[in-house]
Amino acid sequence: MSVNELIRLSAVEAVEKLKRRELSPVELIDASIARIEEVDGKINALPIRCYERARKAAERLPELSAEGADRPGWLGGLPLAVKDLAHVAGVRTTMGGSRIFENFVATESNYSVQNLERHGGLPIAKAASPEFGFNATTFSSLFGDTLNPWDTQKTTGGSSGGSAAAVASGEVWMATGSDLGSSIRQPASFCGIVGLRPGPGMIPRGPRVPLPFNVLPTEGPMARTVRDTALMFDAMRGAHYGDPLSFDSPVHSFLDEARKPRSPLRAAFSLDLGITRVHSRVARVAQAAVEKLQKAGVRVEEDHPDLSLAKPVFHAIRGTGHIAAMAPYFETHYDLLTPEIIWSVENARKQTPDEIATAERGRGKIVHSMTDFFKTYDLLICPASVTPTFASTTHSLSELEGYAFDTYIDWIAITFSLTLTACPVLSIPCGLDEDGLPMGLQIVAKPRHEADLFAFGARFEEIWNLGTLTPVTPA
Repeated sequence: MSVNELIRLSAVEAVEKLKRRELSPVELIDASIARIEEVDGKINALPIRCYERARKAAERLPELSAEGADRPGWLGGLPLAVKDLAHVAGVRTTMGGSRIFENFVATESNYSVQNLERHGGLPIAKAASPEFGFNATTFSSLFGDTLNPWDTQKTTGGSSGGSAAAVASGEVWMATGSDLGSSIRQPASFCGIVGLRPGPGMIPRGPRVPLPFNVLPTEGPMARTVRDTALMFDAMRGAHYGDPLSFDSPVHSFLDEARKPRSPLRAAFSLDLGITRVHSRVARVAQAAVEKLQKAGVRVEEDHPDLSLAKPVFHAIRGTGHIAAMAPYFETHYDLLTPEIIWSVENARKQTPDEIATAERGRGKIVHSMTDFFKTYDLLICPASVTPTFASTTHSLSELEGYAFDTYIDWIAITFSLTLTACPVLSIPCGLDEDGLPMGLQIVAKPRHEADLFAFGARFEEIWNLGTLTPVTPA
């Protein structure tokens, strides 16, 4: 098969061919390298490469396949990318292009990467991220801007923008992401792929996570289809004693769930969750997508839980975490920190203990509201971004069609409000805007109901009948 034919295989198709020995891992490694060398100069998605490491890992695959080829999540030698906030043993980890970690080489892989490698995944490159993942667009002082392969004058979003662009352009079949405020969901939307922010504990974090009991950040899979994303999730998940919040899922195979598409009995749709402004172009695409669901027999009503406290609650809790994680660098590397990191920490330090306690009570109210909401509905649907993708030179939105945002991250409130609920969220392409650029919707399920997300997401993918939007050649 040609490079073009190989990169257009879905991850599920490629793994099936690997299992039947119709393809070898080396063929896929070579195809991935050829595609990276062809297109990455145009999008800057994978600034750190580890080709030889992948080749050596492929040589060890027979040892793994003897015991692992039949288990859920087996990848059989499929190349993938790892976001540059996660460690891959023997490979540079710059923490998103930070000059503080410019020359740091990891000695141990993240637990999620270890899981992927035990399932036959082959990390071939590190994907770009903003420094320490602090922005909702992808740029850094070390590597510059990452560009959207659909339109290289546009942003990928962030902070998993390198992962999204690499998957969308066919450089790899799947990539890891991480998500605190929007970092998997919004780049997936801007780049026309699928991304899962799982509930806390489904994928182990570590080693040496600075805040092991912080449930806002999670790691998750990014791929081109719902089934591919489920396959990767099967390979990433599982308990690790180094992450005290992690646990083993009772579901045998999430890919099996994605192979059984079904509609929710009753879903709710909200354009703005009652808390934010939404661009008129996003509104048109989202509403048209929901109308297609309704015409296909999916019961969708307009409703949403009470998230009115989400903005102040998120800023307070996120800020406290930033003090804990980032304040030590104020003492040693202040001049190398971004303005966003400095603002976040200094602003958080202004909070009083009573304000932090009030935020925690507010988070409880949000969770209780979500609990009551799911007594009526199986699913919540809303946009994955309030805006279409925009110029790559703009690193944060201050206003939207005349509406001014209060802080540099309030334009992602439609995603970070859902972070507070600990619910799993799937970002899935739902259509193209008038410029032919992709947009996505978030679908939200009860905590620990990722299986429902994959089954419902697979059904929505059928209804919207977008085909495989990606890979696209950067233009």
